Amino acid sequence: MNSRKLPRKKNLSAMKMLGAQLATARRAAGFTQRALAERLMVDEETIASIEQGRRPLKRDLAELLDELLDTKGLLSAGVDNLPEIDQFPLYAEQYMAHEREAISLSWYDALVVPGLLQTREYARAVLCERVPAYDEDELATKTEARVARQEILQRKCPPTMSFVVWEPALYLCIGGEKVRREQLRWLRSCAELPGLSLQFLSTQASAHAGLDGAFTLLETPDHQLLAYTEGQRGSQWVADPDEVSVLARKYAMLRSQAMSPHESKGLLDRLLGEQ
Repeated sequence: MNSRKLPRKKNLSAMKMLGAQLATARRAAGFTQRALAERLMVDEETIASIEQGRRPLKRDLAELLDELLDTKGLLSAGVDNLPEIDQFPLYAEQYMAHEREAISLSWYDALVVPGLLQTREYARAVLCERVPAYDEDELATKTEARVARQEILQRKCPPTMSFVVWEPALYLCIGGEKVRREQLRWLRSCAELPGLSLQFLSTQASAHAGLDGAFTLLETPDHQLLAYTEGQRGSQWVADPDEVSVLARKYAMLRSQAMSPHESKGLLDRLLGEQ
C-alpha cells in the first residue's frame, strides 16, 4: 500500500479517558480482560491496549461492547466524539498498530538507529532534520509518539526482536556527541534484553544484502507475515507472500553477513571506551 494521508488521528489523552471508561464498565459487568476478549473473539492484549489508551477503540468494537456491557451507547458515542489532531498518515497508523501486537520483529536500518531503540534526545534530533521542518508542537508530539512505541520492549511477553544496523549509523553525531554517547549506552543496555538480538553490519564488508534500503519484517499474532519499507518520498506495506519472502531472504542474508550479537556488544563497548 503506497503512502496516503489519514485525515485525523485520535487525541492520546482522550483515548486514555475512553479506555478508562471501558475498564470501569468491564469490571462493573464482572469481566476480566481475558474473559471479555474471549467473548468478543479478540486478543487479550487488544483489550488491555485499548484500556491503557495505547490503541484506539474502533466503532464496530465499541458497538459490541455497548451491547455486551450494557453501557447504552456510551462507548460508541465516545468514539464518535473523540477530539482529534493531525499526526500520522495511514500507512504509519497501520504499521504502529501491527507493531504493538507483533510476536516477532526483524528490522534493518542503514542510516540511523532503529526507531524502537532511539533515546528521546536522539529521536528528537532525527526528527529535527526533517525538510520541511516540523513546528515545535509537531516535533514534540512525534518525538513522544516514537518513544511511546518502545513500550513493547518492556511488555510482559515482548516480541522476539532482531535488529541489524549498518555500522556507520553509530558514528554520526546526530544531536551532538553527548546525544550520540547516550544513544550508544542505551543500545548497549538494549542488547542485554531477553529475546532481543542486536547486530551491526561492518563497514569492512565489500557488499551486503541491504543496499536497497531499510525495511522491517513482522509476524502478527495470527502468524501473518508482513513487511514495511521506507523511502524518501513514501513508505509502503508489503503483504504479498512472494514479496515478503524476498525481504525475509534478504534479512536472513544480512544476519549472516553482520557481526554476531557478541561481537556487536564488543563494538559498542569499544566505542564507549569500556574496554
